[in-house]
Amino acid sequence: MAHPYFDQKVFWITGASSGIGKAVALEAARMGSKLILSARNEEALNTVADECRSLGVEARVLPFDLTEIEGHSSIAQKAISLYGHVDMLFNNGGISQRSLASETPLSIDRKVMEIDFFSHVSLTKAILPHLLERKSGHIIANSSITGIFGFPLRSAYSAAKHAIHGFFESLRAELASTGVKVTIIAPGRIATEISKNAILKDGSSHGKMDEGLAAGMPPEKCAQQILKAVRKNRPEAVIGGKETLMVTFRRKLPFVFFRLVSKVKPT
Repeated sequence: MAHPYFDQKVFWITGASSGIGKAVALEAARMGSKLILSARNEEALNTVADECRSLGVEARVLPFDLTEIEGHSSIAQKAISLYGHVDMLFNNGGISQRSLASETPLSIDRKVMEIDFFSHVSLTKAILPHLLERKSGHIIANSSITGIFGFPLRSAYSAAKHAIHGFFESLRAELASTGVKVTIIAPGRIATEISKNAILKDGSSHGKMDEGLAAGMPPEKCAQQILKAVRKNRPEAVIGGKETLMVTFRRKLPFVFFRLVSKVKPT
């Protein structure tokens, strides 16, 4: 059922070919949004676009590689040209990591930071002048609960997600009087295949589903909670199951958090 906050709004989603991005695209379609779907896999994007169109909305595909940052300005202009404007940007595309900090070469840290942090900042800066000119819009940044606390085998990933919080919290404060809103999403364990594509210390893929993620919240439920947070203009939304208690412990009972974090199974 269409919702006034999303109905006929142009919603640009990166990482839209699978997982949380796909689920948000379908939920936004149910809310009446016009969609721009981006990722590297054009075939998968077309499949998602067809599913969205079956719900009665327009959906257009804009494939590109997030790491090709020098092209983000032209990509943003293409996104704007598809419908004449953009109302919302969901910075969602990214990669996870599974390796000990002591064994991870700096090149891997840089790669994760480039994809999970700098690409989001770059795309945001590319679309921001358009939103400021229109004096409206909503930027959504997908972080993680590991952007709130550190976690074993995620040093580079956690660092990038911490950086997401720092940048987008600062941006929100700067945009407070402009009409442009910012929401940070911090998912916990969501049942997507992000662990399969997580990068190891040698640059290869983890290639398997973590038990914790397999038992996590369905991405469809996560998407519903993301859009609820967006329409309520929440500055931050922590989404997940009992694992999100670690956020409460870190913020309010740090002595409990530090006792538990090294004992939690990292997969």
